[in-house]
Amino acid sequence: MICEKILGTVDTLDLKGKKLEYVDIEWHEAFKKIHRKKTETGREIGIRMDDSILTEGLKEGDVIWLEDDLAIAVHSPRGPVVLISVREDRPPAASRVCYEIGNRHAPLFFGSTPLSFVTPDNEPMYQMLAKLHGVSLERKIMPLDFGKKISASVHHHHH
Repeated sequence: MICEKILGTVDTLDLKGKKLEYVDIEWHEAFKKIHRKKTETGREIGIRMDDSILTEGLKEGDVIWLEDDLAIAVHSPRGPVVLISVREDRPPAASRVCYEIGNRHAPLFFGSTPLSFVTPDNEPMYQMLAKLHGVSLERKIMPLDFGKKISASVHHHHH
């Protein structure tokens, strides 16, 4: 089966009487147009999205197959992230955080407060952020919330 569009979400569609299966889409895959995946039950599926996926991305709960008695939805697995908090007395540090993460073409998400951010964890990024004055960091395992994306430069390009 080939899944070609986001049909809605598990929260907005009536899935009564349907078997609901999930397919894992990692954060770095969310903006790719073509995938070959297996659902949690081992069902092989192809995913072929149009160009709109390059800006929207596949998000937790997106339903990509709905037919007869089966629905297939996206699951965004938890992964290592860095929670970044800018001290309230150092708001200009927020600009520096955003600049440095954007300069590395890494995805950036709003955190739970106006001066907090989230980005996927990797050691060079963590070390760079740790050097910024007025910024505190916490490593955590959690899913990325694409509803809070500031940027999502998860596709690779070269200059």
